[in-house]
Amino acid sequence: MQRKWWLLAAGVAFLGLLVMLEPILMPFFIGMILAYLGDPLADWLEDKGLSRHLAVTLVFSVLSVVLLIALLVLVPLLGRQLAQLISFMPVVFNWIRETVLPEIQSFTGLDFSADFDQVRSLLLGNWKETGTFAAALLGTVSKSGLAMAIWLGNLALIPVVTFYLLLDWDRMKEKLQGLLPRHMEPTATRLAHDCDEVLGAFLRGQLLVMLSLGIVYAIGLAIIGLKFALLIGLVAGLASIVPYLGVIVGILIAATVAFFQFGEWWALLAVGGVFALGQLLEGVVLQPLLLGDKIGLHPVAVIFAVMAGGQLFGFTGILLALPVAAVIMVLLRYLHDRYKNSTLYDQQRDSRPAVAADQPVPPAAEDTQ
Repeated sequence: MQRKWWLLAAGVAFLGLLVMLEPILMPFFIGMILAYLGDPLADWLEDKGLSRHLAVTLVFSVLSVVLLIALLVLVPLLGRQLAQLISFMPVVFNWIRETVLPEIQSFTGLDFSADFDQVRSLLLGNWKETGTFAAALLGTVSKSGLAMAIWLGNLALIPVVTFYLLLDWDRMKEKLQGLLPRHMEPTATRLAHDCDEVLGAFLRGQLLVMLSLGIVYAIGLAIIGLKFALLIGLVAGLASIVPYLGVIVGILIAATVAFFQFGEWWALLAVGGVFALGQLLEGVVLQPLLLGDKIGLHPVAVIFAVMAGGQLFGFTGILLALPVAAVIMVLLRYLHDRYKNSTLYDQQRDSRPAVAADQPVPPAAEDTQ
């Protein structure tokens, strides 16, 4: 009992230390996530005959080039589409003001025109001032040389931490496994394997599913000529971390844009066809290929974990939300199994029913007699 109290105190102290160090932990946690994602590919290259150092260098170089190309291509496109979206929003607000609000008033007798005008003025005013606000924020940050140096230093640390963690990933796992008490090592290893299954399903499989769906949605919407296709595809792909949320959000946004852009029913049908194709590919190809039969987190658990992590630890908490939730889920399943197999759940589990004299002896008992 005293040892358990010491372990609890150590856990509380560790959490307190994380809270105090939260401002500097971001690059280390991002590096850990990237190293975890790249380790299977490095192991595969090692199996093909490459040394660990060469395999890690190759994986790191490929990931860096892909990320750099994606940023150079996507950032300018997203910037242009965001600017077009800001200029497009007054048209939507005017249609709501002139068409939707009168219909609501005719059905309910309530007039929301004044409130809507205030909301529209607030939103449009903030969007128009976005560039000014960003410039002012950049000027404020640039005036503080120390803050800028810390920010750039944290950003530069991410690839360094990722490379060295990826290089020593297997070695660190072996050392941690060797430090476990021998009587706990089999159970801890099994739990770690279960955690890896869940984390792999989300951090590898689900992220690839989200990326693939975002690409499919963006290409499909661009083929039908819809504005903001890349932006809508990106939003729908990111929202796909929760099952069915991505397709719901994507259809609502894309259908709204198609209604104002084309004003024809065929455009809405085309949008529905694009997202139906994405769901078909997800169910037939992406989910079986990338996730297999691995069990991921429940959608409600995903939403709660991300929100709780952001509330408690900011951006670092968002990064840690899914890994911590996966570990907690595995531990809860383990405790659930232990409870169902314990006498606390069933006090008669270990008791043997007495055999009456006038009853036949079971076959197993006859063999022992």
